Amino acid sequence: MAERRQVGYSVHREILDEGAVDEMAQKSDSKTSLCEKVKTSMSCSGPRLKNCLLGSVPVMSWLPRYSIRENALGDLISGISVGIMQLPQGMAYALLASVPPVFGLYSSFYPVLIYFIFGTSKHISVGTYAVMSVMIGGVIERLAPDSNYMIWDNLTNSSIVNISLRDAERVRVAAAVTFMSGLFQILLGLVQFGFVVTYLSEPLVRGYTTGAAIHVIVSQLKYTFGISPERYSGPFSLLYTVFEICYLIPETNIGTLVVSIVAILGLIFAKELNTYLSKKIPVPIPVELVSIVIATVISWQVNLQEKYGVDVVGVIPSGLQPPVLPAASLFGQVIGDAFALSVVGYGIAISLGRIFALKYGYKVDSNQELIALGLSNTIGGFFQCFAISCSMSRTMVQESTGGKTQVAGALSAIVILFITLWIGTLFEDLPKAVLAAIIFVNLHGMMKQFMDIPALWRSNKVDMLIWVVTFILTLLFNPDLGLAAAIGFSMLTVIFRTQLSKPVEQVPGILIFRSSATIYFANAEMYQEALGEKSGIDITKILSAKRKLDAKRKRHEKKNAKKAAKKNTPEREEQNGIAIIEMDAEPDPSLPRAIVLDLSPVNFLDTVGVKALRSIQRDYGEIGIQVVLAGCQTGVVDNLQTGGFFNDKVTKSCLFYTVHDAVLHCQSTRTHRQNEVMYKCASLLLM
Repeated sequence: MAERRQVGYSVHREILDEGAVDEMAQKSDSKTSLCEKVKTSMSCSGPRLKNCLLGSVPVMSWLPRYSIRENALGDLISGISVGIMQLPQGMAYALLASVPPVFGLYSSFYPVLIYFIFGTSKHISVGTYAVMSVMIGGVIERLAPDSNYMIWDNLTNSSIVNISLRDAERVRVAAAVTFMSGLFQILLGLVQFGFVVTYLSEPLVRGYTTGAAIHVIVSQLKYTFGISPERYSGPFSLLYTVFEICYLIPETNIGTLVVSIVAILGLIFAKELNTYLSKKIPVPIPVELVSIVIATVISWQVNLQEKYGVDVVGVIPSGLQPPVLPAASLFGQVIGDAFALSVVGYGIAISLGRIFALKYGYKVDSNQELIALGLSNTIGGFFQCFAISCSMSRTMVQESTGGKTQVAGALSAIVILFITLWIGTLFEDLPKAVLAAIIFVNLHGMMKQFMDIPALWRSNKVDMLIWVVTFILTLLFNPDLGLAAAIGFSMLTVIFRTQLSKPVEQVPGILIFRSSATIYFANAEMYQEALGEKSGIDITKILSAKRKLDAKRKRHEKKNAKKAAKKNTPEREEQNGIAIIEMDAEPDPSLPRAIVLDLSPVNFLDTVGVKALRSIQRDYGEIGIQVVLAGCQTGVVDNLQTGGFFNDKVTKSCLFYTVHDAVLHCQSTRTHRQNEVMYKCASLLLM
């Protein structure tokens, strides 16, 4: 470092004013007319029609190229595993949505098939999701509370709930809000509003899902204790519900409580056993399925409902329901809730989809995902389904058991169809307390998100504040109003941070990319996309091709090593006294040697911005392009330090005070590399 700083630089160039720059860049004031733009957008050709069709119905592009040899076995095992998981989760999350359990099975069948046709993610498992279910449950309890369906029972001389009428109305409400949320998603997808989810930062989403998980837990306590608290809605309803439950705890049904405790302890033990055996068995034990089977058999044999008053699932009709038009009269009452559902469901699905797309080297179309989820919910609304999204637990199982394409999701839907048609009625004696226990245990992952608070405190205090405020607002105002309030607060933090990026300046072999503003959660993805677009480098495609080539090379080397071992040939070959020495391949001449990120306008970085810069340096470095940062302010350097940007391989030597210094460094690095190669060649000649 000291030697490099002592080198003297002499730079000679013409002095350029703004007019000369415009002339050199061949800047033109001419603009395309509106009529020409409309004409171009409306023009239709064979290739354009084909691309439009394949983009709108992705299954037509990948299914004809489906490799049975490479993918079929993994997709089959994965589909069966996920389908088995869908059974208990679908029934449990139906309780969260305040509808009969069988409608959770419908929601695990129809929407999954629709997503198989229109979705672009190969690995996510769509279906019932706890947060979405509890949001729908809040809408249903507001529009169809028990108090609206009280009738007089002459046998007991008391008022009871007409369950059949209540459940029928609740299904109508669920179908209406699901249909409306699907319409919102389709409309947002058609107008290319996929970027709207970028305003849901990672701290906001994680704080929101943690708060919603608390709502889920509180809503299931009535099944754990066997009590019947009044269901509240609106702001502060969670607090009222907790007070009501505390008041009713002396009335706890002992039989129900014992079932709950045994089920929770059994599930925890079984999941820990699953974790211990994960490396020894190819497919995880279907813990939830085993639990509901055992609980159903015990309940049936012991007659828990009549002897101990344990509440059970009840009648589960076999077969599928005919399609029904959603109740248009309810649309006006659920429009706000439907929009919140559409944003939350899409945000969770696209976030998880992008994680696996980056891992496996393919692209997820954000706008097509909106349309796919929208169609899943809209069509599901006709079949009395409730709104769906993506489940982390099922997705992890789908990926870990070998699922490689959307075929795994379609196979899981077939498993649910088989259960719905022939097996569902066998679970009528299943205690609801067991379903509540399944929900509690499955939420342990969300509870771990509380550990985000100390981590964010160390890395970015503004992100920590967003997390905490979002969590509190979600608890106080319910998931629907809480989300709106959290987004509003998050946008307040953006008043001092704005977005979008400026294009690239080019020096021969070096790209200089300048951001016109800071890099944070709302534009970090745009920053990465703009860099790829302006530089002409499709980093995802190049990395995918490189990894395939590396895998092929390793297989070839392994094959050659086996042949060499059989022939007992030495690893280092010599021919005619000339040593064969492997040299690094020259980089692709079409790619730049280095990229300089000009961060002079950036006044701060949040955790998402730091991750974006780290991802850029890692990904471009993997294909041989050096990435350096220039013009970093002191606060930005501190953000990089606390955000974990630096490590043993990435030091502060990649930061420069000015772009000029960074460019000269990149050029001198290239010169030193060339001299080093020439020295090695000269040494070989002297030998």
